[in-house]
Amino acid sequence: MSAKKILMITGDFTEDYETMVPFQTLLAMGYEVDAVCPGKKAGDTVATCIHDFEGDQTYTEKRGHNFTLNATFAEVDVAAYDALLIPGGRAPEYLRLDAAVLAAVKHFMDENKPVAAICHGAQILTAAKVINGRTVSAYPACRPEVELAGATYADIAIDGAVTDGNLVTAPAWPAHPAWLSQFNAVLKGEAAGALAA
Repeated sequence: MSAKKILMITGDFTEDYETMVPFQTLLAMGYEVDAVCPGKKAGDTVATCIHDFEGDQTYTEKRGHNFTLNATFAEVDVAAYDALLIPGGRAPEYLRLDAAVLAAVKHFMDENKPVAAICHGAQILTAAKVINGRTVSAYPACRPEVELAGATYADIAIDGAVTDGNLVTAPAWPAHPAWLSQFNAVLKGEAAGALAA
């Protein structure tokens, strides 16, 4: 049986940990992961940023690494992928304005394929209008958008995650162990409401 293929849609100033860690972890678990960005091709890079929690009223932001894309967004056939991953950071703010990004997200949600979003990744879910009636976690500053999109905001610890059927969401990178574990369970068809592999 071939490895499940995961599409990761990212962009400039994506959160460094929320891009690098899931990308590398899912590869290590044996999944195929294609990282893409609208307007860029395989071999191009996106700039990342590091969001940190240092006691201020909101996160701080610093320049991170360059992350190399390994696939070309314009060549992607979403039907060929088993799952979708949406990192946070600042990228979702502009990616949610891209009609092709929103169409891709709608495909995964309409087909009940596993979808994982973290932190500000919820901004793409809200813009795609795919979370009405769902329970969704996100960075707390995204709560109004989540609720305006008709979802219940999961007010959980920063290191927690929530699974609602095919959708796994978390508030920020401290949740990686819970978020990636729950996403892996959905990918394997072991989570409640998940489709069997």
